Amino acid sequence: MRLTREALIKVARDAAEQRTRVSRRIICIYLTGSVLSADPLLGGTTDIDLIFVHDSDPAQPREVVRVTDEVHLDISHYPQSTFHHPRHLRTDPWLGPFIYAKPLVLHDTQHWFDFLQAATGAQFYQPDYTLQRARALAQSARQEWMTLAEIQSAAAQPQRVRTYLRALEDAGNAIASLSGAPLTERRFFVLFPQRAQAIQRPEISARLVAMLSGSGVQLDSLWEGWVQSWKEGLEAAGQQDNPPPEVQGARRLYYERAAAALWQEHPIAALWIMLKSWTAAALLFASDSPQIEAWRRACQALQLDEDHFPNRVMELDQFLDTVEETLDVWGQRYGIPNII
Repeated sequence: MRLTREALIKVARDAAEQRTRVSRRIICIYLTGSVLSADPLLGGTTDIDLIFVHDSDPAQPREVVRVTDEVHLDISHYPQSTFHHPRHLRTDPWLGPFIYAKPLVLHDTQHWFDFLQAATGAQFYQPDYTLQRARALAQSARQEWMTLAEIQSAAAQPQRVRTYLRALEDAGNAIASLSGAPLTERRFFVLFPQRAQAIQRPEISARLVAMLSGSGVQLDSLWEGWVQSWKEGLEAAGQQDNPPPEVQGARRLYYERAAAALWQEHPIAALWIMLKSWTAAALLFASDSPQIEAWRRACQALQLDEDHFPNRVMELDQFLDTVEETLDVWGQRYGIPNII
């Protein structure tokens, strides 16, 4: 299969047609994400992001469906009730921006999506709405930082690291949201420097890198040794009973080939893909498994192990202070009061 943009859109159309033949409860299906961009492939792989809107609560919030080794469907399911107040979507940091960005509608009963998009898009990038979306992400990052204080067991280190990474992602996207839609997983560290520069705060990008990789870590000397253990961890995770969507077997090459493609020019972006997916896999293994031990050694080198973690949590607090202050200053520029 030649992975052209047109071929990928056809796969999406065929999937939508098949699902709507089976179920009459689907109100709308739309295509969003990288397939609509000029270059949807990274490392020769991509996912096809589909949003399904149902007239009642769906059976599952997310599913991953293999198309080929290089392509899979990533389907998010929502009840129609999520969209009952479309004006509120102007402040939703994830649904709102991708509705505004004119996704490709594949199924729409009674022009439901047309109404939704019109109601959501009005004044979407007005400064107060933009700041509300950014603050929602910053608040999520702060909540994740608070959660870290509640996770004390050394056996829960994978959970701690995952929460830490989520806090970094939400904090980074709070900054990114001031100049566009939030950044998705594989291109997060590739595009973040541009977003930090857009608000004239390039130093935030450097701090975010340091929050991920630690100080004095020589990635060049470690990378090749990690790659094989990481791949083995992803493969083992995909073979578990009912693994979560992010580490299902259909997504393995999606991570591996993207990281390989980015490593030479964007090593931090490659590390981000590796560490996020490896940590998601580590959550599935027993504390004495070989996969956990390899992951622990990598975390130790990155100063994300149990001994270094209290300092990392303190640094995260300081970084979140910087993000929150940056949002306040940005809001002041447009006459928007700070949150007390």
